[in-house]
Amino acid sequence: MSYKAKDIQVLEGLEPVRRRPGMYIGSTSATGLHHLVWEILDNCVDEAINGHCNAIEITLDEQGEVTVKDNGRGIPVDTFKNTKKSAMEVLFTTLHSGGKFDNDTYKVSGGLHGVGMAVVCALSESLIATSSRDGFEWTQTYSRGQATSKLKKGKASKRYGTTVSFKPDPKIFPKTNFNLKWILERAESKAFLNRGLKILVKANKETHSFLYPEGIKDYIQKIIQNRPTLMEQPFYYEKEDPNLKIETAFIWTSQTTTEIHSYANSIRTIDGGTHENGFRNGITRALKDYIDKRKLLPKGITSITSEDAREGLIAIINIYLSGEVEFQGQTKGRLNSEITSQMESFVKHSLEHTLFEHTTLGDTLANRILLSAQARIASRQAKEAVHRKTNISHRLNLPGKLSDCSSTQRDESELFICEGDSAGGSSKQARDRKTQAILPIRGKILNVETATMEKILANTEIKNIISALGTGMGPKFDYSKLRYGKVIIMTDADVDGAHICSLLLTFFYRHLPELIEKGHLYIAQPPLFRIDSGKNNYYALDENEKDKVINKLNGAKYEIGRFKGLGEMPVADLRNTTMDKAKRSLIRVEIVNPQDTHSTFDQLMGKDSQPRFHFIKEKAVFAQETLDV
Repeated sequence: MSYKAKDIQVLEGLEPVRRRPGMYIGSTSATGLHHLVWEILDNCVDEAINGHCNAIEITLDEQGEVTVKDNGRGIPVDTFKNTKKSAMEVLFTTLHSGGKFDNDTYKVSGGLHGVGMAVVCALSESLIATSSRDGFEWTQTYSRGQATSKLKKGKASKRYGTTVSFKPDPKIFPKTNFNLKWILERAESKAFLNRGLKILVKANKETHSFLYPEGIKDYIQKIIQNRPTLMEQPFYYEKEDPNLKIETAFIWTSQTTTEIHSYANSIRTIDGGTHENGFRNGITRALKDYIDKRKLLPKGITSITSEDAREGLIAIINIYLSGEVEFQGQTKGRLNSEITSQMESFVKHSLEHTLFEHTTLGDTLANRILLSAQARIASRQAKEAVHRKTNISHRLNLPGKLSDCSSTQRDESELFICEGDSAGGSSKQARDRKTQAILPIRGKILNVETATMEKILANTEIKNIISALGTGMGPKFDYSKLRYGKVIIMTDADVDGAHICSLLLTFFYRHLPELIEKGHLYIAQPPLFRIDSGKNNYYALDENEKDKVINKLNGAKYEIGRFKGLGEMPVADLRNTTMDKAKRSLIRVEIVNPQDTHSTFDQLMGKDSQPRFHFIKEKAVFAQETLDV
């Protein structure tokens, strides 16, 4: 095969962004779509962090356009050096252009790569930028990375600030509908992190206002509302020097889950980083030292671990760094700047000082940590007992009901988890034997949200799933041993199927979260109805889709068939609608907001029935027309 100079391509301008958008915004899914808003919003917040802005306004219109407006300094509009273009045009049409590469214009910034505005411009069908400064409004229009007008000097204006309106390009994004809830959550978090910053969100003729004078103190109170806590008030510490500002608020609850929300320069570091590592280490060292010096360690526990110290912990970490800040990737999910030791030392000494000054509080917290250690030891002993009892060895032990695929390539292999032998039989006939494996499970699996670890490990269906995946679970989880690139939950398109799907999602979220985080878990979309009209066949996922299909038939005769379940579905229908890679539709499971996700599982699947009762009572009115009998 020839490979010569003529085969090399050099992409000009913003064409690389349009060819490979995932490199810049992560994906073209809903997450990537909203990243466009975050890029523009972060620029406004950078103005606020540096003391030039105290108000931001986000507007969503009915045509899918987003407008972000601030009262900062305004984008420069004078001619850029060595070009005949304005600074504004350079910023919106050139990668790696910006005022954040030194410490003169922005001492603290979350936008460091100089690609944010240019990426938004490249991926927008249309974009209008307006800069108010120097006594006038200056406006320029763009489309798909190119300027479509010259910079225009508009009416006189005494205000300063920037307004950016853009409409995402439908050629790039399969869906261009923005999720108002996500935008409200992001706006609220930015207001929490920046005391005194007012953010307005306007949509559907309503205005939502966010302004928090106490910053992250208000934030953590919102997170812990209605949760039982060990202390009346959260711990709060802050420190500031010329290059680093740290503030953190945290508290322990009686629950077992841990939530750490970390931010660097007002950017959510969803994958953690050095600041989060330092915080975790500082918490653990402070508690270890307190327990050791107070001689509180009981017999049977040799030491506490970081997992013991963090059980039930809810924390917010908010830091601001000046100078060179290192994030991992353009989406900035992880902080790489080396501040682990500074963070660890600050948190350790601050918490330790408080605990020794208030020993009643310190002893209460120490007892909570020691209970976690005892539970960890008891859980480990239970696991060892179950392993011995069931003769689970370290070698791969595939369940008998698994119909495996012939491929040994993980990326092309898929595991379908379906309900019952009947559905399993149909799925085996409809599958591609080379790349698709089928694992039938028996009915509704155990609700892991309310079960002990011993019961979970003893459950046959869960053991079969773990064995098929090959990864193990808990401390023995090994991602490198995952046997399938896609794990697909395939249940009936009815209420029972949705319930089984919910139980499986609870299991994966609580015990195999890395499969979700790395994008391996999916939900199949089998149809509920088949509509036949003449020689044409149509499928519908639900009642709404069925009605849309009927309306499109314009009075033509039709027959409607309702599938009782996957086991009753003709093999050809199952293959064409649900399993054929070229025709099917899958939903990838993602954790967009860890706090809301945890709360939802706790509310709907947890031991306490009161939150469920209130939820059903509140939402029942919306379910009147969707009862499945």
